[in-house]
Amino acid sequence: MPTSRIGVYGLGTMGSALALNLAEHGFAVAVANRETDWIAPFLQRAAGLAANLTGAETLEGFVAALAKPRVVLFMIPSGAPVDEMLARIAPLLDPGDTVIDAGNADFNDTRRRALALADAGLHFVGMGVSGGEAGARHGPSLMVGGSDQGWTRLRPILEAIAATYEGDPCVAHVGPDGAGHFVKTVHNGMEYADMQMIAEIYGLLRDGAGWPADRIGTLFADWDRGPLHSYLIEVSALALSVRDPETGQPIVDLIADAAGQKGTGRWTVIEALKLGRSASTIEAAVGARAWSAQKDLRALAERALPAAAQSADMPAPQDMERALLAGRIVGLLQGFEVMAAASDEFGWQLDLARIAEIWRAGCIIRSALLNDLAAALRRDPPLVLAEPLRTMLGDNVDALRAVVARAVRAGLPVPALSAALAWYDSIRRARGTANLIQAQRDVFGAHGFARIDRPGQHHGDWPEM
Repeated sequence: MPTSRIGVYGLGTMGSALALNLAEHGFAVAVANRETDWIAPFLQRAAGLAANLTGAETLEGFVAALAKPRVVLFMIPSGAPVDEMLARIAPLLDPGDTVIDAGNADFNDTRRRALALADAGLHFVGMGVSGGEAGARHGPSLMVGGSDQGWTRLRPILEAIAATYEGDPCVAHVGPDGAGHFVKTVHNGMEYADMQMIAEIYGLLRDGAGWPADRIGTLFADWDRGPLHSYLIEVSALALSVRDPETGQPIVDLIADAAGQKGTGRWTVIEALKLGRSASTIEAAVGARAWSAQKDLRALAERALPAAAQSADMPAPQDMERALLAGRIVGLLQGFEVMAAASDEFGWQLDLARIAEIWRAGCIIRSALLNDLAAALRRDPPLVLAEPLRTMLGDNVDALRAVVARAVRAGLPVPALSAALAWYDSIRRARGTANLIQAQRDVFGAHGFARIDRPGQHHGDWPEM
């Protein structure tokens, strides 16, 4: 008789970790992989947990090992591989079975797949998983999209394996169809911005103040005990403290300065633009990664293009700490504004405060700020005006301004911190400069404009050019 409560297809880093997490919590798990020679070594590595694991070398055997109604979790590359696997497995399943895509998928694909599988009576769940390999193995943050029926069936399993914050499982049913994958995408976009801002502060200390890596790492470790407490600050402090055993140099100084990306940051920017919302800190971070890939051009330009005309003293470390805190707040504000816009656009009714709460443990952007953010989201004013974020931002933006100004004078790039400051200065001005843009549009295209002294659409009496 089939006995497995859930099946995990895909035994790469994340799939293997999730399967072991499930087995460790007492769930019987069927496992399979496209390369079948991965299965036996995985079961051998599972050691004592292997009693809860059943390997299957064919898709038919994998499905046959699952108790009904079946639950199948795919942890495979996004895009065409998911469509291919769905086409293969759907005929083997019965109405009422559930299929989970736990990879980083484009939420537009998830919406399409959910609709197609619903016609066959199958529940399709797009689930965001954050926390990397360690999180997947010992407790990730999980963002679940899909039907209420699918969530009801999965909830006991997912709450058991998720990270917890003060006893609260870091998992939620965030909304229907593609909501889970959209929320995970924006999570990753905010992760890009946070990482970039930390790297910019590192650059000011390294190139502006001349600090060695281990001294910067010690400072970051100190910051991790204060309002900047977060997983990414902790990771950064750790990375800066480790030395290469062969050369004795800080390992970070031996790493090529070209950052990779898998697309979720870019997706966030694209969707933000479609929704008419600003994600400028995330866009700056995506752009910085693209510039980092142009290593040869940067090497040529360093010799050919003039540097800043004058150097500048670097701000005090405490000002950099406050600047980073202000920038991080703006990055979160922008990400949550994008999610709010998507919720309205797609009718998802996202509980944004709950999303902030499930990110307090397990996920990559977990930080002390998320409690404050959740509290602000439960209040009525626009998020930037809700306490305690309003006061926190106001108390620290002067340091952000000073740090960006010093960096500009020294010719040291801080694109994400600059974007955060530009957003703040734009949002706090009741009268901006778009009136001139509207005039320009009417001069060359007769697009019309609204007036501040009378209703309706108007045109200017512009002279011929």
